[in-house]
Amino acid sequence: MIDASSHAAAVSAKSGRTPPGFIVEGSARFGDEQLFPKLRLEVKAGAWTSLLGPSGVGKTTLLRLVAGLDAACTFEGAIRVSDGRSLEQRVAYMGQSDLLAPWLDVLGNVTLGQKLRGDAPDVDRALTLIGRVGLSAHIYKRPHALSGGERQRAALARTLMEDRPVVLLDEPFSSLDANTRADMQELAGELLRGKTVLLVTHDPTDAVRLSHRIYLMGGRGLSEMSPPSSDPVRPFDDPDVLAAQADMLRRLRSDP
Repeated sequence: MIDASSHAAAVSAKSGRTPPGFIVEGSARFGDEQLFPKLRLEVKAGAWTSLLGPSGVGKTTLLRLVAGLDAACTFEGAIRVSDGRSLEQRVAYMGQSDLLAPWLDVLGNVTLGQKLRGDAPDVDRALTLIGRVGLSAHIYKRPHALSGGERQRAALARTLMEDRPVVLLDEPFSSLDANTRADMQELAGELLRGKTVLLVTHDPTDAVRLSHRIYLMGGRGLSEMSPPSSDPVRPFDDPDVLAAQADMLRRLRSDP
């Protein structure tokens, strides 16, 4: 297993700063119904952590709790940040729905966060990111004129535009075709290098290619699974990557 702490230290030496890691420890319920039992999820600073599991086990709820968003549940536990500070204002969150503003074009959506904070939009950077996600021909289109995959790429560009030290991604590649998905995995791995990333996904490929740590979430809680020893982003056709994907799928299918 890759030593995520060493990875973060290397990033710190290069950039002069280290983003925070955090630990989520606790349980959640809806009324009298348990959503997930007591668990402990450790997200290392400056590294990618992936969380996989079947629908309904609480992955998105956990992500929303970290983001400080309404999770519509009772959480009994705590989120502890490595530097002792709140995560508020330090998190970029990309939800399952693209949540693009329908009255804005792609450029307007990508720069929306800066505008809402009263900052002057960095249009040059936004245009670069829009180009990197393959939407240069769609800059002035509104969401209704985009395909589902194009909308998701616009949402990814908006998340990357925020440039936060902690990034929470909920199924960020789910609407993409296989080729574009591989491209966006590689782009996200490149542009989010050195940040603390928690990725929720149903696809073992996302986790195995991108992650330093992988957790499987099921009805009994969390179990950790080691990715290949090579550094992310791993080649999609590497034999160790393919073997890890197959092993993970077997684990997911056998864990209720």
